[in-house]
Amino acid sequence: MNFPYTVEERFLRYVQIDTTAIPGSPTFPSSLIQKDLGALLVQELLEMGISDAVMDEHGYVFGTIPSNLNYEVPTICFCSHMDTAPDVTGKNVKPIVHRKYDGKPITLPDDTTQIITTDRHPYLKEKIGDDLITASGHTLLGADDKAGVAIIMDYAYQLMNNPQIPHGNIRVLFTPDEEIGRGVDFLDMKKLNADFGYTLDGGPLGSIENESFSADAVTVEITGISTHPGYAKGKMVNAIKVAGEFVAALPKNEWSPETTEKREGFVHPTSINGTLESATVSFIVRDHDTKLLELHETRLKAILDSVLANYPELHTTFTIKQQYRNMREVLDTFPFVTEYAMQAMEKVGLNAKLDLIRGGTDGSRLSFMGLPCPNIFTGEMAIHSRHEYVSVQDMQKAVNTIVALTEIWSKHKK
Repeated sequence: MNFPYTVEERFLRYVQIDTTAIPGSPTFPSSLIQKDLGALLVQELLEMGISDAVMDEHGYVFGTIPSNLNYEVPTICFCSHMDTAPDVTGKNVKPIVHRKYDGKPITLPDDTTQIITTDRHPYLKEKIGDDLITASGHTLLGADDKAGVAIIMDYAYQLMNNPQIPHGNIRVLFTPDEEIGRGVDFLDMKKLNADFGYTLDGGPLGSIENESFSADAVTVEITGISTHPGYAKGKMVNAIKVAGEFVAALPKNEWSPETTEKREGFVHPTSINGTLESATVSFIVRDHDTKLLELHETRLKAILDSVLANYPELHTTFTIKQQYRNMREVLDTFPFVTEYAMQAMEKVGLNAKLDLIRGGTDGSRLSFMGLPCPNIFTGEMAIHSRHEYVSVQDMQKAVNTIVALTEIWSKHKK
């Protein structure tokens, strides 16, 4: 397949629209600026001839590429998220295209202390000769997941302009707030009306992810004892200090993101807030084995209790909230969904690699909502950082992959 690709120009346009998600926001989307990108996507889908393209009140963008078959096949959804992570600002992104990357360090011009090297980012060694896109040094790039958005938009453009490509009904879906775990909170599955799906939110070329973390959130609230500091001896118990003591008691050489890899789980404090009288510590708990979440949480509670043993007069709460579960628990029931994606990669000349996510995607929750949904590569790398980059050729090969995948599904008669 040798399409006149539009994925690069789309990507460059999309990343310049700030869509940073805001944790703790009472609105949905958490930042209303996400709808700015949604409105543009709807406009572009309509211009392609996708006549039912729409953004609903929650910021979800839907569209249908109608079947060109004379028989019925499953409806397939391709999904990416519009928001970017709050870890690094996504405002005033200045994308830079580095043509025919030569393998040398890339110094980002707006902050010359930001240098992207093959030592720190080994995947770059495989991208020599590719056209790479980075940000300028002050922001993240937004390849996570605007690479996926651009790939799906180019894919839709190719299908609408190449009627010889056989396909059933195709649903495109763009979601807000994936980065803060709320991406499908208000998604109407009846409105989506698809049988199987794929998220475009993966990393290296040729990877297909059918396994994610299972995830919980834990919130610990500590109520201290407040008195006037001038008369506090033997009376005051500072909740901030107790919270700090609790966090300091966590293991240093294991059980954390910075000390684990592959299928190893972790417990990670994500925020600590407080005053003398009240402090809150928030955690995320992750493991590929769902059963181990309870063990992690029990261990965390035991550490808290050991600290609190010195403060019997304090009141605390330990709250667990389920976030998402390992999508493999669903995908193992529908192995052909993943197998078709691997076949599509092989069909376009790639070596398909089954992989796992040390995180989650919208596909993790969608799988449990009735839409089995593995995750396909986009080329997005060094995500959530100022070193974020993507290969134009990786994005183009992702377009080829999902076109081939569509053709494979066109032979799967209902």
